[in-house]
Amino acid sequence: MNETIQLHQNEKNGYFSVEVEGKTEAKMTFVFAGSNKIIIDHTEVNPGNNGKGFGKKMVTAAVEMAREKNLKIIPLCPFAKSVFDKTEAFKDVL
Repeated sequence: MNETIQLHQNEKNGYFSVEVEGKTEAKMTFVFAGSNKIIIDHTEVNPGNNGKGFGKKMVTAAVEMAREKNLKIIPLCPFAKSVFDKTEAFKDVL
């Protein structure tokens, strides 16, 4: 399966998406909170894609972006929060 993680954003908010063969199969939205924080507020995976790890891949992409841009992440979305709770390596961006 050929999947790509993409970032779409403007000054106020944005989202990460998982694209499979040109179709968006998952999306995780965030908003900027000031100049140095993002709030992950929602994660959605299309039916039939459970267990493929799309959600975790989007959280991982958000963590990589946060590290690159020196941002902190506030995971309000229950799914994203559960990934942070289980992943010690991501604690540096909280």
